[in-house]
Amino acid sequence: MRKTLFILLFLYIYSLADATIFVYHRFGDDKHPSTNTSLTQLKNDFEYFRKNNYEVVPLSTLVKTIQDGKEVPTNWVVLTIDDAYKSFYTNGLEIFKEYGYPFTLFVYVKATDQKYGDFMTWDMLKEVLPYGEVELHSYSHPRLTNLTIEQIKADTQKSYEIFEKKMGYKPKFYAYPYGEYNDDVKEAIKDSGFEAILNQSSGATNKNSDLFDLFRVPLVGKVDIKEKLKYTAFDVEWIEPLEFPKDGILKKVRAKVNKDVDKVKLFITGEKWIEEVDVVDGMVDIDLNIYLKNSRTRIIIGTTYYNIANKILIK
Repeated sequence: MRKTLFILLFLYIYSLADATIFVYHRFGDDKHPSTNTSLTQLKNDFEYFRKNNYEVVPLSTLVKTIQDGKEVPTNWVVLTIDDAYKSFYTNGLEIFKEYGYPFTLFVYVKATDQKYGDFMTWDMLKEVLPYGEVELHSYSHPRLTNLTIEQIKADTQKSYEIFEKKMGYKPKFYAYPYGEYNDDVKEAIKDSGFEAILNQSSGATNKNSDLFDLFRVPLVGKVDIKEKLKYTAFDVEWIEPLEFPKDGILKKVRAKVNKDVDKVKLFITGEKWIEEVDVVDGMVDIDLNIYLKNSRTRIIIGTTYYNIANKILIK
């Protein structure tokens, strides 16, 4: 009985006060299935939120709550949309309006400014402002880890200046193109004065979350929204590795976690879960010798498959 109570208490502590940030791309656009969400799926998602008492809040509300050091309600959901594809304006927007759900739309500035046919125009972006937030997703949508710091800052500055001129206000939030970044990229973007930066790694958000590394759960194709809402935040301070190893071999994972945790699970892209990793006085320290097969590799630590934190390594 005592063991059961301890387990229940542990699960309560580590699943309390988490929000989920989701990311969409295209809507009702069957030509691009890898980034598309059907309108039926979108309505199913929204019906689930409504019927199960989830509150869809603006990203700015979540960010302000974390800035103020307040607990994040566990039923909060934030909806974000990357790239500003035209299919959001023509297909998705009416459904967001029907349910009264706010959103944050991240603009690929070059595509909009140069009037690429598949993307929203500046006038369209201004039209959606009464219903949601419009923010920044870079100028040229580059793979930021392939650029120098100077190139990252130049791309960000160019996007910022065009955005401010066209939209009439300064953007507050930024989403990494492709969800790819490293510590150097993060610092370069952070220096531009944003209040929050979002990645594209599955996980949840709580009051301890790094505002410049917010997790988002992708929603494309056919999804089980109930499963996607199971993620909870697991607080981790990453020590090693901090970048993709030069020889491609992951030799060790070291990280600080809550001292009350005695075991965690570990996952590395291309490998199976390591189910029982000991935690000693709040420290995960495991020797490995794994050749990283993917140039984009995730390391995941958690107490369950859903109570997790991610570290992304880009070659």
